[in-house]
Amino acid sequence: MQRTFDIIIWGASGFTGRLVAEYLAQHYAGRADAPRWAMAGRNADKLAEVRDLIGAAADTPLLVADADDPASLDTLVRQSRVILTTVGPYQLYGDALVAACARAGTHYADLCGEPAWMQTKIAELDDTARASGACINFSCGFDSIPFDLGVFALQAECARRFGAPAPRIKGRVRAMQGSFSGGTAASFRATMAAAARDASVIAALTDAFALTPGFRGPDQPTGNAVAYDAALGTWCAPFIMASINTKNVHRSNALLGHAYGQDFVYDEMLMTGPGDAGEAAARHVASTPMIGTPNDPQPGEGPDKAERDAGHYDILFVAEYPDGRSARLSVKGDKDPGYGSTSKMLAETGMALLHAPVAGGIWTPGAALGSALIARLEEHAGIKFTVEGCSIG
Repeated sequence: MQRTFDIIIWGASGFTGRLVAEYLAQHYAGRADAPRWAMAGRNADKLAEVRDLIGAAADTPLLVADADDPASLDTLVRQSRVILTTVGPYQLYGDALVAACARAGTHYADLCGEPAWMQTKIAELDDTARASGACINFSCGFDSIPFDLGVFALQAECARRFGAPAPRIKGRVRAMQGSFSGGTAASFRATMAAAARDASVIAALTDAFALTPGFRGPDQPTGNAVAYDAALGTWCAPFIMASINTKNVHRSNALLGHAYGQDFVYDEMLMTGPGDAGEAAARHVASTPMIGTPNDPQPGEGPDKAERDAGHYDILFVAEYPDGRSARLSVKGDKDPGYGSTSKMLAETGMALLHAPVAGGIWTPGAALGSALIARLEEHAGIKFTVEGCSIG
């Protein structure tokens, strides 16, 4: 595609959008592979203020469009090879932009964790995007890149070590410091409101295969109750992001031609430790709302740089075979998951879309970009994928 820009950040004047713009401005300044990028939003003055705040070059292009004006979005997306959008909840504000990208052959990445909306867009736009060559990717932040790519990387290791994919993988959050974003909280509230109006939204939330139209695999663990994992020697609690991450992992498997097998089983939980203390911690987590409370951050709000830099996460993936073989891989991030690491993941997804060969359609980062995105995240984004061992049983 011959376009004026490589990447346009839609929503660059918002909190997370500003972090994405800041990352591109600072990390790629002066580099030979620096993209031609622009900041976009509804208000030129706010965009200029953010441009100066993040130390971007004074000639960084500022583009004005309005989500309520589809024609302005059509004009916007035709200028760029890739659109990165942080403007959620996507079920409220995302329809026109993703449709414009699908029509125009413009690659797209967002931070969506709203499965009912994603399910609808797959049905509406997959054929259009395939025809135009637009590679559309949802969930390109903490939900769900570390989980989607963690499973992808571990299955690649299993194929290398054992000659076959693992039929069972467990995702276990070993450590995490940092909060979810105000956008995530707003998306949760919008989803709950939609569920109250439409029972099909509840079905999408509870169905592990909601994003794999035409395919249903085996029954999956719900992960919604406290459990003791004897293999790992730890108590586990429900993990709030599992309801979206598991769906994206199963969609990746389907898009990859069921490379993980049609009988693949996957779940996610939060590790709380062994013994009575671990059990008590797990029961506390299970009984304490993590989101949907008066203390939720608001869209446009977020932690300061010191808090973002102090954050981190460590996710363990365990592959298990019926004959006792197993393998383990970790994914670790060096910033808080909801903001610092998420902004880098979205930006590097955009960079990967520029440089990796991709096909049109509605994809997942794991299926569309796979190893190419893993390499970029390790080189640029402070995320490490580490094989921690294999056992022959």
